[in-house]
Amino acid sequence: MGRTVRQAARATGHLVLAAAMAFGLWIFITVLIITAVGTLAVVGAWLLPETVLIIRRIAGAKRVMTAAWTGQRIPEAYQPITGTVRERVRTAVRDPGTFTDLRWMVADYFYGALLALALPLWPLGLVVDGVWSGLLRRAPLVLPLIVRIADLEADWSTALLKPSPKAQLTARVEELAATRADAIAAHGAELRRIERDLHDGAQANLVALSMRIGLAKRAYDSDPATARRLLDEAQAQAEKALTELRHVVRGIHPPILTDRGLVGAVRALAAGSGLEVVVEVAGLEEDGVRAPAAVEAAAYFVVAEALTNAAKYSGSARAAVRLERVRRGLRVRVADEGHGGADEADGSGLVGMRRRVAALDGTLELSSPVGGPTVIDVMLPCVW
Repeated sequence: MGRTVRQAARATGHLVLAAAMAFGLWIFITVLIITAVGTLAVVGAWLLPETVLIIRRIAGAKRVMTAAWTGQRIPEAYQPITGTVRERVRTAVRDPGTFTDLRWMVADYFYGALLALALPLWPLGLVVDGVWSGLLRRAPLVLPLIVRIADLEADWSTALLKPSPKAQLTARVEELAATRADAIAAHGAELRRIERDLHDGAQANLVALSMRIGLAKRAYDSDPATARRLLDEAQAQAEKALTELRHVVRGIHPPILTDRGLVGAVRALAAGSGLEVVVEVAGLEEDGVRAPAAVEAAAYFVVAEALTNAAKYSGSARAAVRLERVRRGLRVRVADEGHGGADEADGSGLVGMRRRVAALDGTLELSSPVGGPTVIDVMLPCVW
Protein backbone atom coordinates (compact mmCIF):
# COMPACT_ATOMS: atom_id res chain seq x y z
CA MET A 1 0.00 0.00 0.00
CA GLY A 2 2.81 2.39 0.86
CA ARG A 3 4.48 1.84 -2.51
CA THR A 4 1.17 2.47 -4.29
CA VAL A 5 0.69 5.71 -2.39
CA ARG A 6 4.20 6.89 -3.27
CA GLN A 7 3.71 6.06 -6.93
CA ALA A 8 0.37 7.82 -6.95
CA ALA A 9 1.88 10.89 -5.26
CA ARG A 10 4.65 11.00 -7.86
CA ALA A 11 2.10 10.50 -10.66
CA THR A 12 -0.04 13.29 -9.23
CA GLY A 13 2.96 15.61 -9.26
CA HIS A 14 3.66 14.70 -12.88
CA LEU A 15 0.04 15.29 -13.85
CA VAL A 16 -0.07 18.62 -12.01
CA LEU A 17 2.99 19.77 -13.96
CA ALA A 18 1.45 18.48 -17.19
CA ALA A 19 -1.78 20.32 -16.46
CA ALA A 20 0.13 23.50 -15.57
CA MET A 21 2.06 23.30 -18.83
CA ALA A 22 -1.18 22.72 -20.74
CA PHE A 23 -2.68 25.78 -19.06
CA GLY A 24 0.35 27.78 -20.11
CA LEU A 25 -0.07 26.47 -23.65
CA TRP A 26 -3.68 27.65 -23.68
CA ILE A 27 -2.51 31.16 -22.93
CA PHE A 28 0.47 30.95 -25.30
CA ILE A 29 -1.49 29.56 -28.26
CA THR A 30 -4.36 31.99 -27.72
CA VAL A 31 -2.04 34.98 -27.61
CA LEU A 32 -0.09 33.58 -30.56
CA ILE A 33 -3.19 33.20 -32.73
CA ILE A 34 -4.57 36.63 -31.82
CA THR A 35 -1.34 38.54 -32.38
CA ALA A 36 0.28 36.52 -35.17
CA VAL A 37 -1.27 38.26 -38.16
CA GLY A 38 -0.97 41.77 -36.78
CA THR A 39 2.55 41.21 -35.48
CA LEU A 40 3.82 39.84 -38.77
CA ALA A 41 2.25 42.75 -40.60
CA VAL A 42 3.66 45.42 -38.28
CA VAL A 43 6.94 44.02 -36.96
CA GLY A 44 7.92 41.77 -39.84
CA ALA A 45 8.70 38.14 -40.55
CA TRP A 46 11.88 38.26 -38.45
CA LEU A 47 9.75 37.47 -35.38
CA LEU A 48 8.78 34.04 -36.75
CA PRO A 49 12.16 32.34 -36.08
CA GLU A 50 12.21 33.75 -32.55
CA THR A 51 8.74 32.33 -31.94
CA VAL A 52 9.86 28.93 -33.23
CA LEU A 53 12.84 29.04 -30.85
CA ILE A 54 10.48 29.72 -27.94
CA ILE A 55 8.33 26.76 -29.01
CA ARG A 56 11.46 24.59 -29.11
CA ARG A 57 12.26 25.55 -25.52
CA ILE A 58 8.72 24.72 -24.40
CA ALA A 59 8.84 21.36 -26.19
CA GLY A 60 12.28 20.74 -24.69
CA ALA A 61 10.94 21.32 -21.19
CA LYS A 62 8.14 18.84 -21.91
CA ARG A 63 10.68 16.28 -23.15
CA VAL A 64 12.66 16.64 -19.93
CA MET A 65 9.52 16.32 -17.80
CA THR A 66 8.31 13.24 -19.67
CA ALA A 67 11.76 11.62 -19.53
CA ALA A 68 11.82 12.18 -15.76
CA TRP A 69 8.62 10.12 -15.49
CA THR A 70 9.38 7.36 -18.02
CA GLY A 71 13.15 7.14 -17.49
CA GLN A 72 13.68 7.26 -21.26
CA ARG A 73 15.09 10.25 -23.11
CA ILE A 74 13.03 11.66 -25.98
CA PRO A 75 15.37 12.66 -28.82
CA GLU A 76 15.04 15.98 -30.57
CA ALA A 77 15.96 16.82 -34.16
CA TYR A 78 16.10 20.47 -35.14
CA GLN A 79 17.84 22.36 -37.90
CA PRO A 80 19.91 25.28 -36.55
CA ILE A 81 18.21 28.62 -37.16
CA THR A 82 21.09 30.83 -38.30
CA GLY A 83 22.06 33.16 -41.09
CA THR A 84 20.16 36.06 -42.63
CA VAL A 85 16.52 36.87 -41.83
CA ARG A 86 15.41 35.13 -45.02
CA GLU A 87 17.46 32.01 -44.18
CA ARG A 88 16.17 31.95 -40.58
CA VAL A 89 12.56 32.23 -41.72
CA ARG A 90 13.05 29.53 -44.36
CA THR A 91 14.62 27.15 -41.83
CA ALA A 92 11.92 27.82 -39.22
CA VAL A 93 9.15 27.12 -41.73
CA ARG A 94 10.69 24.09 -43.44
CA ASP A 95 12.18 22.33 -40.42
CA PRO A 96 10.19 19.10 -39.79
CA GLY A 97 10.86 19.60 -36.08
CA THR A 98 8.68 22.74 -36.16
CA PHE A 99 5.66 20.73 -37.31
CA THR A 100 6.38 18.05 -34.71
CA ASP A 101 6.31 20.66 -31.93
CA LEU A 102 3.17 22.34 -33.30
CA ARG A 103 1.41 18.97 -33.53
CA TRP A 104 2.23 18.28 -29.88
CA MET A 105 1.12 21.75 -28.80
CA VAL A 106 -2.26 21.43 -30.49
CA ALA A 107 -2.82 17.94 -29.06
CA ASP A 108 -1.69 18.97 -25.58
CA TYR A 109 -4.02 21.95 -25.83
CA PHE A 110 -6.89 19.45 -25.67
CA TYR A 111 -5.71 16.45 -23.65
CA GLY A 112 -4.07 18.80 -21.16
CA ALA A 113 -7.49 20.33 -20.61
CA LEU A 114 -8.87 16.89 -19.75
CA LEU A 115 -6.10 16.43 -17.19
CA ALA A 116 -6.76 19.81 -15.64
CA LEU A 117 -10.44 18.94 -15.27
CA ALA A 118 -9.93 15.36 -14.11
CA LEU A 119 -7.35 16.01 -11.38
CA PRO A 120 -9.74 17.65 -8.86
CA LEU A 121 -12.52 15.08 -9.33
CA TRP A 122 -11.30 12.28 -7.08
CA PRO A 123 -10.30 14.52 -4.14
CA LEU A 124 -13.67 16.29 -4.50
CA GLY A 125 -15.41 12.91 -4.40
CA LEU A 126 -13.57 12.06 -1.22
CA VAL A 127 -14.70 15.28 0.44
CA VAL A 128 -18.33 14.75 -0.54
CA ASP A 129 -18.32 11.13 0.60
CA GLY A 130 -16.41 11.74 3.81
CA VAL A 131 -12.66 12.18 3.73
CA TRP A 132 -11.47 9.21 5.76
CA SER A 133 -14.06 6.64 4.80
CA GLY A 134 -13.89 7.69 1.16
CA LEU A 135 -10.08 7.57 1.19
CA LEU A 136 -9.93 4.06 2.61
CA ARG A 137 -12.61 2.70 0.27
CA ARG A 138 -11.49 4.42 -2.92
CA ALA A 139 -7.70 4.41 -2.54
CA PRO A 140 -7.18 0.80 -3.82
CA LEU A 141 -9.01 1.78 -7.01
CA VAL A 142 -8.10 5.43 -7.47
CA LEU A 143 -4.36 5.41 -6.75
CA PRO A 144 -3.38 2.88 -9.46
CA LEU A 145 -5.66 4.76 -11.84
CA ILE A 146 -3.69 7.98 -11.25
CA VAL A 147 -0.45 6.17 -12.10
CA ARG A 148 -2.07 4.78 -15.25
CA ILE A 149 -3.24 8.24 -16.29
CA ALA A 150 0.29 9.59 -15.82
CA ASP A 151 1.66 6.71 -17.96
CA LEU A 152 -0.92 7.45 -20.63
CA GLU A 153 -0.09 11.15 -20.66
CA ALA A 154 3.62 10.36 -20.94
CA ASP A 155 2.97 7.87 -23.77
CA TRP A 156 0.99 10.50 -25.70
CA SER A 157 3.68 13.12 -25.19
CA THR A 158 6.44 10.70 -26.21
CA ALA A 159 4.61 9.70 -29.38
CA LEU A 160 3.89 13.32 -30.32
CA LEU A 161 7.32 14.77 -29.45
CA LYS A 162 9.40 11.99 -30.99
CA PRO A 163 10.88 13.40 -34.20
CA SER A 164 9.82 11.87 -37.49
CA PRO A 165 12.29 9.74 -39.48
CA LYS A 166 12.59 12.65 -41.93
CA ALA A 167 13.46 15.06 -39.13
CA GLN A 168 15.99 12.64 -37.66
CA LEU A 169 17.57 12.14 -41.08
CA THR A 170 17.71 15.89 -41.70
CA ALA A 171 19.29 16.52 -38.29
CA ARG A 172 21.74 13.70 -38.88
CA VAL A 173 22.76 15.17 -42.24
CA GLU A 174 23.27 18.57 -40.60
CA GLU A 175 25.34 16.98 -37.83
CA LEU A 176 27.49 15.05 -40.29
CA ALA A 177 27.99 18.13 -42.42
CA ALA A 178 29.14 20.09 -39.37
CA THR A 179 31.46 17.35 -38.11
CA ARG A 180 32.93 16.79 -41.56
CA ALA A 181 33.49 20.53 -41.94
CA ASP A 182 35.29 20.53 -38.58
CA ALA A 183 37.31 17.50 -39.68
CA ILE A 184 38.33 19.22 -42.91
CA ALA A 185 39.28 22.37 -40.99
CA ALA A 186 41.27 20.32 -38.48
CA HIS A 187 42.94 18.41 -41.32
CA GLY A 188 43.89 21.68 -43.01
CA ALA A 189 45.30 23.04 -39.76
CA GLU A 190 47.26 19.82 -39.27
CA LEU A 191 48.72 20.05 -42.79
CA ARG A 192 49.76 23.66 -42.15
CA ARG A 193 51.39 22.61 -38.88
CA ILE A 194 53.30 19.83 -40.63
CA GLU A 195 54.38 22.29 -43.32
CA ARG A 196 55.64 24.73 -40.69
CA ASP A 197 57.48 21.97 -38.83
CA LEU A 198 59.14 20.76 -42.01
CA HIS A 199 60.02 24.28 -43.17
CA ASP A 200 61.32 25.59 -39.85
CA GLY A 201 62.87 22.35 -38.64
CA ALA A 202 63.90 19.54 -40.97
CA GLN A 203 64.18 21.67 -44.11
CA ALA A 204 66.32 24.32 -42.40
CA ASN A 205 68.59 21.62 -40.99
CA LEU A 206 68.91 19.92 -44.38
CA VAL A 207 69.86 23.24 -46.04
CA ALA A 208 72.53 23.83 -43.38
CA LEU A 209 73.71 20.24 -43.86
CA SER A 210 74.08 20.73 -47.62
CA MET A 211 76.06 23.96 -47.11
CA ARG A 212 78.46 22.34 -44.65
CA ILE A 213 79.08 19.37 -46.95
CA GLY A 214 79.78 21.80 -49.81
CA LEU A 215 82.27 23.77 -47.69
CA ALA A 216 83.91 20.53 -46.55
CA LYS A 217 84.38 19.46 -50.18
CA ARG A 218 86.07 22.78 -50.97
CA ALA A 219 88.39 22.54 -47.98
CA TYR A 220 89.14 18.82 -48.38
CA ASP A 221 92.40 19.22 -50.34
CA SER A 222 93.71 22.53 -48.98
CA ASP A 223 92.63 22.32 -45.31
CA PRO A 224 91.83 18.76 -44.14
CA ALA A 225 91.36 19.85 -40.52
CA THR A 226 88.67 22.37 -41.47
CA ALA A 227 87.05 19.80 -43.75
CA ARG A 228 86.91 17.29 -40.89
CA ARG A 229 85.35 19.90 -38.56
CA LEU A 230 82.75 20.75 -41.20
CA LEU A 231 81.95 17.07 -41.71
CA ASP A 232 81.50 16.62 -37.94
CA GLU A 233 79.11 19.58 -37.93
CA ALA A 234 77.33 18.11 -40.95
CA GLN A 235 76.86 14.81 -39.12
CA ALA A 236 75.38 16.63 -36.10
CA GLN A 237 73.11 18.59 -38.46
CA ALA A 238 71.97 15.35 -40.12
CA GLU A 239 71.09 13.83 -36.73
CA LYS A 240 69.14 16.95 -35.82
CA ALA A 241 67.25 16.79 -39.11
CA LEU A 242 66.39 13.13 -38.43
CA THR A 243 65.11 14.07 -34.98
CA GLU A 244 62.88 16.77 -36.51
CA LEU A 245 61.54 14.31 -39.11
CA ARG A 246 60.76 11.73 -36.42
CA HIS A 247 58.87 14.44 -34.50
CA VAL A 248 56.80 15.26 -37.60
CA VAL A 249 56.10 11.57 -38.27
CA ARG A 250 54.98 11.03 -34.68
CA GLY A 251 52.52 13.91 -35.13
CA ILE A 252 50.99 12.20 -38.16
CA HIS A 253 50.82 8.61 -36.92
CA PRO A 254 52.99 7.54 -33.98
CA PRO A 255 55.14 4.55 -34.99
CA ILE A 256 54.71 3.14 -31.50
CA LEU A 257 51.05 2.45 -32.35
CA THR A 258 52.13 0.17 -35.16
CA ASP A 259 54.87 -1.48 -33.13
CA ARG A 260 53.20 -1.93 -29.75
CA GLY A 261 49.49 -1.32 -30.33
CA LEU A 262 47.25 1.11 -28.49
CA VAL A 263 47.70 -0.42 -25.04
CA GLY A 264 51.49 -0.35 -25.24
CA ALA A 265 51.49 3.14 -26.72
CA VAL A 266 49.25 4.49 -23.96
CA ARG A 267 51.37 2.87 -21.28
CA ALA A 268 54.42 4.53 -22.82
CA LEU A 269 52.58 7.87 -22.71
CA ALA A 270 51.72 7.29 -19.07
CA ALA A 271 55.33 6.46 -18.21
CA GLY A 272 56.60 9.64 -19.86
CA SER A 273 53.88 12.00 -18.68
CA GLY A 274 55.55 13.03 -15.43
CA LEU A 275 52.45 11.94 -13.52
CA GLU A 276 51.58 8.87 -11.51
CA VAL A 277 49.19 7.28 -14.01
CA VAL A 278 47.14 4.12 -13.52
CA VAL A 279 46.24 2.48 -16.85
CA GLU A 280 43.27 0.09 -16.86
CA VAL A 281 42.49 -2.07 -19.90
CA ALA A 282 39.33 -4.08 -20.51
CA GLY A 283 38.90 -6.41 -23.46
CA LEU A 284 41.73 -5.09 -25.65
CA GLU A 285 44.47 -7.59 -24.85
CA GLU A 286 42.37 -10.68 -25.48
CA ASP A 287 43.33 -12.66 -28.59
CA GLY A 288 45.22 -9.69 -30.02
CA VAL A 289 42.05 -7.65 -30.57
CA ARG A 290 42.77 -4.23 -32.09
CA ALA A 291 40.62 -1.32 -33.18
CA PRO A 292 40.96 0.18 -36.69
CA ALA A 293 44.08 2.31 -37.17
CA ALA A 294 42.15 5.61 -37.33
CA VAL A 295 40.35 4.80 -34.06
CA GLU A 296 43.59 3.84 -32.32
CA ALA A 297 45.25 7.07 -33.52
CA ALA A 298 42.35 9.19 -32.26
CA ALA A 299 42.39 7.42 -28.89
CA TYR A 300 46.16 7.85 -28.61
CA PHE A 301 46.06 11.58 -29.30
CA VAL A 302 43.15 12.05 -26.88
CA VAL A 303 45.12 10.36 -24.08
CA ALA A 304 48.29 12.28 -24.99
CA GLU A 305 46.51 15.66 -24.97
CA ALA A 306 44.58 14.87 -21.78
CA LEU A 307 47.70 13.79 -19.88
CA THR A 308 49.59 16.85 -21.15
CA ASN A 309 46.78 19.11 -19.91
CA ALA A 310 46.69 17.30 -16.58
CA ALA A 311 50.44 17.73 -16.10
CA LYS A 312 50.34 21.43 -17.05
CA TYR A 313 47.12 22.74 -15.56
CA SER A 314 45.48 20.35 -13.09
CA GLY A 315 47.87 20.74 -10.17
CA SER A 316 47.56 17.02 -9.51
CA ALA A 317 50.31 14.41 -9.49
CA ARG A 318 47.96 11.52 -10.29
CA ALA A 319 45.76 10.52 -13.20
CA ALA A 320 43.94 7.45 -14.46
CA VAL A 321 43.39 6.14 -17.98
CA ARG A 322 40.88 3.45 -18.92
CA LEU A 323 40.67 1.77 -22.32
CA GLU A 324 37.60 -0.40 -22.72
CA ARG A 325 36.30 -2.47 -25.57
CA VAL A 326 32.51 -2.14 -25.67
CA ARG A 327 29.92 -3.45 -28.06
CA ARG A 328 29.63 -0.17 -29.92
CA GLY A 329 33.35 0.55 -30.15
CA LEU A 330 36.22 1.83 -28.01
CA ARG A 331 35.70 3.86 -24.86
CA VAL A 332 38.51 6.03 -23.51
CA ARG A 333 38.36 7.68 -20.11
CA VAL A 334 41.02 9.99 -18.68
CA ALA A 335 40.64 11.47 -15.19
CA ASP A 336 42.85 13.53 -12.93
CA GLU A 337 42.50 14.63 -9.32
CA GLY A 338 43.26 18.30 -9.97
CA HIS A 339 41.39 21.49 -9.24
CA GLY A 340 39.13 21.25 -12.30
CA GLY A 341 37.67 24.23 -14.13
CA ALA A 342 38.81 23.05 -17.59
CA ASP A 343 37.21 25.11 -20.37
CA GLU A 344 37.23 24.41 -24.10
CA ALA A 345 37.57 28.13 -24.77
CA ASP A 346 40.91 28.50 -23.00
CA GLY A 347 43.01 26.95 -25.77
CA SER A 348 43.90 23.80 -23.83
CA GLY A 349 43.49 21.52 -26.85
CA LEU A 350 40.00 20.30 -25.95
CA VAL A 351 38.53 21.72 -29.16
CA GLY A 352 41.08 19.82 -31.22
CA MET A 353 40.27 16.65 -29.28
CA ARG A 354 36.55 17.11 -29.89
CA ARG A 355 37.10 17.69 -33.61
CA ARG A 356 39.30 14.62 -33.94
CA VAL A 357 36.69 12.49 -32.16
CA ALA A 358 33.77 13.99 -34.12
CA ALA A 359 35.53 13.20 -37.41
CA LEU A 360 35.09 9.50 -36.53
CA ASP A 361 31.45 10.05 -35.52
CA GLY A 362 32.42 9.72 -31.87
CA THR A 363 31.43 11.67 -28.78
CA LEU A 364 33.43 13.48 -26.11
CA GLU A 365 32.01 14.40 -22.71
CA LEU A 366 33.90 16.72 -20.38
CA SER A 367 33.22 17.01 -16.67
CA SER A 368 35.42 19.52 -14.86
CA PRO A 369 33.67 21.30 -12.00
CA VAL A 370 35.66 23.86 -10.05
CA GLY A 371 37.49 21.91 -7.38
CA GLY A 372 37.80 18.86 -9.60
CA PRO A 373 38.06 16.21 -10.68
CA THR A 374 38.40 16.56 -14.45
CA VAL A 375 37.07 13.59 -16.44
CA ILE A 376 37.19 13.22 -20.22
CA ASP A 377 35.00 10.40 -21.52
CA VAL A 378 35.33 9.53 -25.21
CA MET A 379 33.33 7.02 -27.23
CA LEU A 380 34.79 6.01 -30.61
CA PRO A 381 32.45 3.78 -32.63
CA CYS A 382 33.99 0.90 -34.56
CA VAL A 383 33.34 -2.68 -35.62
CA TRP A 384 35.42 -5.32 -33.86
